[in-house]
Order: sequence, then structure tokens, then C-alpha cells
Amino acid sequence: MSQFQPIPNSDYGDAANTHLVAQNAVSLSTDRITDLLCFSHLRWNFVYQRPQHLLSRASQQWRVWFIEEPIYGDTEHVVFQPIHEKLIVITPHLKHGTSPDEAVAQQREALDQLISQYAIQDFIAWYYTPMALTFSEHLHPRVTIYDCMDELSAFLGAPANLLDLEKELLKRANLVFTGGLSLFEAKQHRHPNVFAFPSSIDFAHFEPARHDLPMPADLATVPEPRIGFCGVIDERMNIDLLRIVSQRRPDWQFVMLGPVVKIDPATLPQSSNIHYLGFKDHKELPTYFSHWDVAIMPFAINEATRYISPTKTPEYLAAGLPVVSTPIHDVVNTYGDWATVQIAQSAQQFEEAIARALTDENSWEDVDNFLLANSWDTTWMGMNRLIQVQLALVFQ
Repeated sequence: MSQFQPIPNSDYGDAANTHLVAQNAVSLSTDRITDLLCFSHLRWNFVYQRPQHLLSRASQQWRVWFIEEPIYGDTEHVVFQPIHEKLIVITPHLKHGTSPDEAVAQQREALDQLISQYAIQDFIAWYYTPMALTFSEHLHPRVTIYDCMDELSAFLGAPANLLDLEKELLKRANLVFTGGLSLFEAKQHRHPNVFAFPSSIDFAHFEPARHDLPMPADLATVPEPRIGFCGVIDERMNIDLLRIVSQRRPDWQFVMLGPVVKIDPATLPQSSNIHYLGFKDHKELPTYFSHWDVAIMPFAINEATRYISPTKTPEYLAAGLPVVSTPIHDVVNTYGDWATVQIAQSAQQFEEAIARALTDENSWEDVDNFLLANSWDTTWMGMNRLIQVQLALVFQ
């Protein structure tokens, strides 16, 4: 490869108690940690979600290297993209036709070059995908963290050896964080230090959507009322539900933001009242949300959605949008009792829920109090306390 350019658990309450213990822990020589190597199946410049929120905050303390899966093309090289001085995205580019074994070898070589060139010695390894163990299992991090934000084995096209590699990662990990309560329930008996950190919110980023923001040009021609979805459009989407509800209510306009991934775009319902506006930068989202009337999460109920904890739920609410969702476990358990979040399964129920959301007047005080108490800053503080305890044990 070419050179680079420049704490036991038993329930959710125990996690909170451990945070308090961690606050009082004395970290011994934790300043020796200078770097964090993150191995991600998601790209930094894709949908802005959990990895970006957390690793941006981690970079205030350590130098963060966000190592993506390879891109295949005509040349072999490594792209080095500084997001800022202490957060760098690393993307290996491999040649088409590279065998799986050779791809692993080249990624290992690129990783070793990174560590050597930047004198990375005392570091944290942070995994979003167990698949990265294939080229990083030889490393000796001071602390290993598995931030399990999804049940990747249930996703379309999941590698056959993913579950075996996850077993190995769980053996190596000092801490396991989960992206929702359902994932916590699935993982809590597989590791002694599992902690639930559900989807959080950057309230200040989305709250301006409650005010009159400039109208995006591609939304200006879409009549009201506007029913919006924002996220990855993939096998988790209930396409039939969207098709039926849009047909039943031609007077409603359905605005779909986000990339189409792993499914054939030709299978998506097409009609004059469904508007696919594509991927939008995270910074742009409040301007779209400002001009929606209701936000929807028309997820299918299948293996791929069994453990998801959609980040969009608190983002919609922070934007002042009532939400209609299918019965996703974490959405029901966290938000299902709120008047601002309605749960509906059938097309008729979904239509009726949207109709109510368009007319109901709800109080937002309790919602806002909950959102303000569940910021990404708070989530990172909780995670970091646990990390500091592990580092204190390493260096004592």
C-alpha cells in the first residue's frame, strides 16, 4: 500500500450506578492514551449518526483515526481525510478483483503503516463492526470497546462469518455499549460489562426547525401537507405501507430524504405525491424539517429492524414534529406513551395516525425535558466515565 499523506451489569439501573462510581474513580496515568482507532462499517461522509456524534466528542480528548471499509476501483492507495486536526478519516482503496485474503492483508498493511508513521503506541480500539478483526486482531490496545449500534448479522448481505467474529470481539472487549435497550437485552448475558446508551439528540441543531427557516429549493414546489421521512432507504423500509397510504391519501405529499441502499430503486413506489429528494447533509436537515407537518418512520417489522433504535425519533421531536411509527421495540418502549408519538402497524392505522397528528395540539414541555436530558454530550460523558475506569485498571 502507498504511504499516507500528511463493571458488571444486571439491568439498566446498574449502568447509571456504575457511572456514579466511575465519576469517583481515580484514573492513573490515563494521559498516556493519545489515540483512538475506530473501525467502522459506516462511512463518515454518509448519513450523520451515532459514530459521528460520539467520535467527534472523543476527538476532543484523543487523536481519532476513523478507519472505513475499503473502496474498490482501478488503483491501490489510501485516502487520508482530516475532518479537523484531531479527527482523521482513513479509507483504503483496493483494486477490483482483489481476493478476500489479499484484501485483508492489504488492510492490515495499511493499518500497520498508520501506526508506525504516526507513532501510535498507547491507544483505544473502538469497533462498530466485528469484521474489522480480520485485519486488526494482532493489535494490542490498552482498552477495546465494542459499540454495538445494530445487529449487523440480521442485515441484508451480512457476511457468513460475522457472528463468529462478534464472539471473538466480545472476548476481547473491555466494554460493550449498545445503541438501544433491545440490543442491551440481547447482549447483556454475553459479556460482563454491557451498558445501554440509546440514541441521543443534538437538540440545539434541530430546535431551529420549529421556527421559520428558509425553504429548500427542491421542497418549494411540494404542496402541503408534507409528511416526511429522513434516513437510509433500504430493506428496513415497509415499501408496501408507503405505497398503500400514499394511494389512499393523494392529497398528502410524502417527502423522502436519504440514499437508497441495498435495494433496487425501481421497487420503490412511484406516484405524484411521493417525492424522493435524495441524500441531504446533516446541516441541511433542520431546513427541511421546518417545512414538514408530520414525520414518519414506516419501518418493516422484520429481523433487520428487531433491534434498531432510530436516531430520527428524537431528532424529529426536537424539530417540533409529531411522529408516526410502526411498532419498533425501542420506539414503543421509549416514546410510545407520548401523545407526540403515535404507533401504528397497518396501512389504515398509519393513515389514521397521520390524520390525527395533522390536527392534534400537543404539549411539548415533557418531550423537551426528556430530550434535553438525553443529549449526545450526556451520552459521551457516561461512556467516557466507564472508559476512564478501564484505563485506571490498566495503568494502576
